[in-house]
Amino acid sequence: MSAEPVRTGDEGARTEAGAEARLARTEAMPAVGAGPATGAASATGGASATGAASAVGTGPATGAASAVGAGPATGAVPATGAVPVPAQGQGTGRFPYRLVATDLDGTLLRSDDTVSPRTRAALVAAAEAGAPHIIVTGRAVPWTKKVLEELDYQGLAVCAQGAQVYDAGSGRLLTSVTLERGLARRAIELIEEHTGPLALAVSRDGLDGDVLTGPGYRVQEGGLASIRLDDADRFAALWEQPINKVYIQHPELSDDALATAATAIAGQLVGVVMAGEGVVELLPLGLTKATGLSLAARRLGVRATETIAFGDMPNDIPMFRWATHGVAMADAHEDLKAIADEITLSHDADGIAVVLERLLGG
Repeated sequence: MSAEPVRTGDEGARTEAGAEARLARTEAMPAVGAGPATGAASATGGASATGAASAVGTGPATGAASAVGAGPATGAVPATGAVPVPAQGQGTGRFPYRLVATDLDGTLLRSDDTVSPRTRAALVAAAEAGAPHIIVTGRAVPWTKKVLEELDYQGLAVCAQGAQVYDAGSGRLLTSVTLERGLARRAIELIEEHTGPLALAVSRDGLDGDVLTGPGYRVQEGGLASIRLDDADRFAALWEQPINKVYIQHPELSDDALATAATAIAGQLVGVVMAGEGVVELLPLGLTKATGLSLAARRLGVRATETIAFGDMPNDIPMFRWATHGVAMADAHEDLKAIADEITLSHDADGIAVVLERLLGG
């Protein structure tokens, strides 16, 4: 079986006529400031994922967004080296869930980009009780690998806002969803017509995909190595290869204002999420962390009703809505706190460990 990941989206299932139809629907766009709440990715957690990959032979994953106009993805690689998930009834029986899903930045990682010994111990204890840990992050695979290596993490990881499912044990990219570059460019044009010029960066697809940053873009994500294109004439280089997402910044608008404006203006073309301070992203329409998590959970034989999730930003909202229990960090964005089932301590105060220890009866 091929070791290449499933890639859909950019050169995938959508027809040229379909793309033109989507562009045509942007003629009557609402004004800046209108539209859904910050961080919504086209009806957060609800829209169908355009070009989203599904695991071969598994059927639709519970809660997963389905591909618009696309048949099932083919060529998916079965996970190897993934953390085994005990069947129901196995483990100690003390822990009420079978999967612990955590965001990275602002959630699992402390401000110094490390995981505390207490949190590590709590995750190990939960795994021994039958609920292994799965990382679900906005970071693409190249900027997640270092953290996984430091944790000696061997299971599946959901990366790039759900676009990538990565098997850390085998070092293979199992699925990947790309953003159609024509739609992305059109979305940016529409946004700039209302807001003025944006600073841009793109995340290229693949295990070793580069991040290219255009003039004026301020790198915010932890550990994000990037190639800066300071020459405005090299703007075209941003679009030369398949990409998973586009980062946008505005010199005057706040992150909340920019995400709200982008959703109102271009939400029929792309998904929009706010993933952190200075990190507003354009994604394939309908793609969310829940998309990737549902695919990974299906591979592990776990349902949404058996999953507890931890997060801190609006891009975690779909994951919280998919999982049976969502825990927001104390310093989380207010939009996430509003829909969380529980609020714990901050990421610097072992918020994950506090909840897991309580559930374990510690």
